[in-house]
Amino acid sequence: MPAISLPPVPYDATADRPGWAALPAGLRDALAARLGGPPVTVRPAGAGFTRGFAAVLTGPAGEPVFVKAAALAEQRHLVDWYAHEATVLARLPAGLPVPRPRWALTEAGWYALALDAVDGHTPRLPWDPAELDAALTAYAEVAAALAAPPADLVALGLPRLADLARDDILWWGEVAAGREPAPALPPWAPLPELAALEARLPGYADAAPGLTHGDLRVDNVLLDAGGRAWICDWTWLCHGPAWFDLVSLLITAHASGLDADAAFAGHPAAAGAPADALDVTLAALSGYFLTSAGAGPSTASPHLRGHQRWSGEQALSWLGIRQGWA
Repeated sequence: MPAISLPPVPYDATADRPGWAALPAGLRDALAARLGGPPVTVRPAGAGFTRGFAAVLTGPAGEPVFVKAAALAEQRHLVDWYAHEATVLARLPAGLPVPRPRWALTEAGWYALALDAVDGHTPRLPWDPAELDAALTAYAEVAAALAAPPADLVALGLPRLADLARDDILWWGEVAAGREPAPALPPWAPLPELAALEARLPGYADAAPGLTHGDLRVDNVLLDAGGRAWICDWTWLCHGPAWFDLVSLLITAHASGLDADAAFAGHPAAAGAPADALDVTLAALSGYFLTSAGAGPSTASPHLRGHQRWSGEQALSWLGIRQGWA
């Protein structure tokens, strides 16, 4: 088993967001009207890397909702993401461990989306095996429901992971060709082999008939008081294989010193995956994370680049062990 490695900042403490008092008065009034009065409690979301407002608001009646909000002018990309997520969530099959949209409003130059509030916490690293099992069980439910995409989701014209990979994920080939700066690599990491592995991802993704979450990380999982895991943040749903999500989640299991190989092999989402799907995905994700980490300052959370670097290192470490390079 690999040694335990922890991220530079815990995942539940990466957020850098505006607080309730920083929101425009008109938006606060509009939200209070929806809540039946000013919120009695405001519990900010500590996880995540965007700079949008995100908090659980509890109104005078005692019913909490999770609210995301962003400025229409300054954070248009977040507004578009939140609105798209609301559309996706409303069309996901019933019964899944997924928070559902309640309402949305636009006021004072801001857009706000309210979702079901999950009374829970971000899984802590290193993973508790029982919490990881809960997350894997929840994702098995999601993957099974999306294996044959519902027509109303397909009608949204969702992107294809294969196209996203070609445009934004495959980076080792660019590095090998000298078109991108090379991130710092351990001496055992062979760049040509990394580029060859990642290059197989688009073809594999094109052949997959289902939908994939597209951003399944530990900070997009919540564990409720009963131990059930909920899958959150559905902005990047796309056509692609469920095993891609499984690998992205299990990177932190590898970093936690757990048997991530066995967890992948035994999960329903990996059934029927190409024999080298795990290695291909680890190659692609390690390149994406490590090159992104070197891209310079970001307008998102100041912890983003550090987490990208750590995630890339863990993906590469796992791949290196599997390939016998490390």
